[in-house]
Amino acid sequence: MAKLFNTLGKLGLGIAIAGGVVNSALYNVDGGHRAVIFDRFAGVKDIVVGEGTHFLIPWVQKPIIYDIRSRPRSVPTVTGSKDLQNVNITLRVLFRPLPTKLPQIFTTLGIDYDERVLPSIVNEVLKAVVAQYDAAELIMQREVVSQKINEELMNRATQFGLMLDDISITHLTFGREFTEAVEMKQVAQQEAEKARFVVEKEEQRKRAAIIRAEGDSQAALLLAKVLSEAGEGLVELRKIEASEDIAYQMSQSPNVIYLPSGQQTLLSLPQ
Repeated sequence: MAKLFNTLGKLGLGIAIAGGVVNSALYNVDGGHRAVIFDRFAGVKDIVVGEGTHFLIPWVQKPIIYDIRSRPRSVPTVTGSKDLQNVNITLRVLFRPLPTKLPQIFTTLGIDYDERVLPSIVNEVLKAVVAQYDAAELIMQREVVSQKINEELMNRATQFGLMLDDISITHLTFGREFTEAVEMKQVAQQEAEKARFVVEKEEQRKRAAIIRAEGDSQAALLLAKVLSEAGEGLVELRKIEASEDIAYQMSQSPNVIYLPSGQQTLLSLPQ
């Protein structure tokens, strides 16, 4: 009986050891990730392992897992423009490592490659590009500046095995003196626009008065012409119309009596 338990114990120990060896010889690569194999004797292997479960030699080989999905990072920089204005600019980049370059990235940069590379190359490119434009051009030609930064930064990132899927300027401000000068200029422009509006309104009012006066003058001339052409007939017509109006008003009064003309009429007066 003791021999049986001893045998079972050895068998269980062997199974546990075998299970541990098998487990240590397996590793998983999740979706959106890749693995680089480090060999204690051969160094970093020039292969990239894809997604799934894979085997390796325990205690000799070690997998280094990289996330190859796009990730955002914002890099702020303070630099100078062509006209020596201080420029505060923040660049947002969407980056990912090139899978075929992972062995090289691990050998030269390590796991935290983004911390080592992105701030350096972003600062370098921003300082070089911004220095080519003055402050006004950076504002008026922002799309051109952004395109120039994209081209330069993508070329620089490719040298380190990185792909930049998107690059955008999220923040762009200038020093206090330049900002105050811009604000003063905007206020002056607004005042000039207001003054021009007042002048234009006054000119329109004067033109309207002139047009109205010309219309009144033409109407008076036209009326004088009509009166001169109508002559006495028009005057008599107006008199007749006025007489008819007076007669109508008197006929409505109870204290007025009409007497026929050319006849003798006796009125009985009260005694």
